[in-house]
Amino acid sequence: MKRLLFLFLVLIAAPAAAQFDRIGEAPTRGNAIQPELVIDARGNPGGEADFAILMKTKPGWHGYWLNPGDAGLPMSVEWHLPAGWSVGPLRYPVPTKLLVSGIVNYVYEKDYAVLTRLKVPLGTTGSHKVGATMRWLACTEKICVPEQGEVELSVPTGGMAMPDTRFNAWRQALPRPLASAAHFERSGDTLRIGIPIPSSVAIADPYFFAETEGVIAYDAPQRFSRDGDVLVAELKAGESSADRIAGVLSYGAGKGLEVTSIPGAVPSGGSAIGGKANVGLLAALLGALLGGLLLNLMPCVFPILAIKTLHLARAGGSERDARRDALAYSAGTISGTAALGGALLLLKAGGSAAGWAFQLQDPRTTLVLMLLAVAITLNLLRIFELPVLAGESAPTGSFGTGALAAFVATPCAGPFMGVALGAALLLPLWGAVLVFAALGLGLALPFVVVAFVPGLRRMLPKPGPWMARLQRFLALPMAATAVGALWLLYRQAGWDALMVGIGATILLVLVLALLGMRQRGGKTGWPLAIAGTILIAGAAIAVVPAAPSGAAHVPVGAGKWSAAALDQARVRNKPVFVYFTADWCLTCKANEAAAIDRSETIKAFREAGVIILVGDWTNGDPAIGRFLESRGRAGVPLYLWYAPGQAEPEELPQLLTPAMLISRARQPRP
Repeated sequence: MKRLLFLFLVLIAAPAAAQFDRIGEAPTRGNAIQPELVIDARGNPGGEADFAILMKTKPGWHGYWLNPGDAGLPMSVEWHLPAGWSVGPLRYPVPTKLLVSGIVNYVYEKDYAVLTRLKVPLGTTGSHKVGATMRWLACTEKICVPEQGEVELSVPTGGMAMPDTRFNAWRQALPRPLASAAHFERSGDTLRIGIPIPSSVAIADPYFFAETEGVIAYDAPQRFSRDGDVLVAELKAGESSADRIAGVLSYGAGKGLEVTSIPGAVPSGGSAIGGKANVGLLAALLGALLGGLLLNLMPCVFPILAIKTLHLARAGGSERDARRDALAYSAGTISGTAALGGALLLLKAGGSAAGWAFQLQDPRTTLVLMLLAVAITLNLLRIFELPVLAGESAPTGSFGTGALAAFVATPCAGPFMGVALGAALLLPLWGAVLVFAALGLGLALPFVVVAFVPGLRRMLPKPGPWMARLQRFLALPMAATAVGALWLLYRQAGWDALMVGIGATILLVLVLALLGMRQRGGKTGWPLAIAGTILIAGAAIAVVPAAPSGAAHVPVGAGKWSAAALDQARVRNKPVFVYFTADWCLTCKANEAAAIDRSETIKAFREAGVIILVGDWTNGDPAIGRFLESRGRAGVPLYLWYAPGQAEPEELPQLLTPAMLISRARQPRP
């Protein structure tokens, strides 16, 4: 009834729209909302490019979401395209709720951009006109005016201008997709929707915007509760029913999640949302702290922790020096992980599908990591002395060592980290930064404990020849890290990059060996050594490609993951094992060697007819990045087991065993 009354009033006001000029012309004083077509030059001509309809809204006016709520009208667009061109579906930003005289509207009260994807046939050259006939409704709290007009844009192909940076914010305003379907059930006038969201994700102020019209009463209160990894929305059912309910779950600060729900069981009970928004943040902080603590056991990080412990043993029992050293080291690890996390958040704000360890998807960063690992290995072998690692310039040296530990730890992802960092990407900015800082604190925690507990320091063995032997032993995992980085460089950029890496390694070894000879002769050679190292690294970086050139790697007997491939596999009524990996992920490679690629696992999978799909994120596939984010993850590994007939996958731990996989393969089928 409200919608009919509203439409009647709009029809009465329609003659007033005659004063509005055609939108393709220069803006006039009568237009409340001015549309403009914008193309992102980063799109590849002769392929696809992001396309936007920018709706410039005058103060006091608002436009409508695709479901306007109790009243209003959605925008309609009729495209005029060259032959063979096409556009995808319109993607709206997260709306806001506007209540006027008891009528609920889903609106945009400021400028907003509706995005789509423009597809251009291959081989297209020159500039072509793209236009549209548009109709929309512009309203204030007192009056609504239907507007219409033509918009047009000349689209160049075969070479485009600089990218439009406004697309960064526009992409960030879009709701993020959920990988798993939600479920709903209706009982009387109550509609309950169970939305799969990790419990570590803080939901402060949820609201469900129903895209499917008429399924909920827009003006009724909405109640939300938590039951483990499911957020339950309890809504008043509307007059319509549907076998599929779509919408957007807004959870504060303009963020939202795309929700598609199908009939199914919804958990009952749980804890109500309200006044407990910090519970998710506390869980994410604890997960990041524990994840950082476990990073110290990784082969690329453990040697650095051991070096700092050796420095404590060498320094004796000075409590003041030990604590100062520990605080400086902690400041370095916290600053390092917070800086990496901040860079990741900036990339996400720009619309990128990047995740944790995003920098290792650049071959140049891989090269730098390799050279660092080579230098640390030579230092552990006592080829030369590095004051930063030795702690001789504390606290500055300790701060640098902590930052270095944070950088070399990024290829590793262990228990607790995946969920914690995934939750960080859904938290407000201040909460996300706290989570990344907690990761750095966890990384520094063992050294801090040793430094601040005198009893533990007294348990350290006294300095002696054993320290030199231990350092040489610690050189082994660090050398393995260098070899792994060199292998990754080859996988990312091919033989030419491998040759560059080997050449840079040889030159660096010569420079640092010469430095060590001068140090043992009582001379200093640091200025020349630093200059030589910068020259070697700079020349190598200039030659190595800026972007990966290698294709995704899929093991024999497995298929390449994609959303379509997963859908096709699941209809075959066989178990499906999906795992996401990367060549730079040490945890991934350890699981593959210890559990997935074992002969007994392969045999069990073959006997059970298990379909294996692999998502290789080495080079930063955006589709994989979006899928990981939809599962509440910021990086790899991720292991999913789809049993036949099971709607939702089982998410396996980040540390696998053969028995874990074999037992699932041998489970009886329904």
